[in-house]
Amino acid sequence: MSSDQIAYLIYFSLLLVAIGGWVFVKNRASLGNLAQMAALWGLIFLGAIAAFGLWDDIRRSTLPRQTVIADRAIELPRAPDGHFYAVMKLNGESVRFMVDTGATQLVLTQADARRVGLDPENLPYLGRSETANGQIRTAYSTVDVITFGPFRDEGVDVSITRSDLDISLLGMRYLELFDSVEIRQDRLILSR
Repeated sequence: MSSDQIAYLIYFSLLLVAIGGWVFVKNRASLGNLAQMAALWGLIFLGAIAAFGLWDDIRRSTLPRQTVIADRAIELPRAPDGHFYAVMKLNGESVRFMVDTGATQLVLTQADARRVGLDPENLPYLGRSETANGQIRTAYSTVDVITFGPFRDEGVDVSITRSDLDISLLGMRYLELFDSVEIRQDRLILSR
């Protein structure tokens, strides 16, 4: 816990004690009703804390998702973490990608590679890629069909990594298939 969080916790605890003490003194004669009110307000307080703690998750689930624009473009909203994410179908399976202009290719995690029908355990990891965390080993393969909104691409080369990536990466080789890659405000617009 950071010092700011500790300070907030102390402040809210003192505030709760002060308000609770006032309510207790004011309602000494009817302690049964006081206990019910305290329980009700406690639940309201816990609900507010839970909503505050889960706000990022709630916001992420209610934000707009990728949108197809006029059959020749797709729009991706910027996520709260500042990145753009895309959901594409590889060999009919949905895979979530983070758009990464620092990545050369489409880079699949081991789990995503397995889900789309590739066999990452039996691929030769002869390639090397430089990442922010150092050099990693990669294997190369091909995905038969990629569907992304209205776009369909066949025989797309991908890299599979042995590293502990949390999410697959949408790199430049795939982005180069688009005529235009544009960032407007908090939207990434890809069009052909």
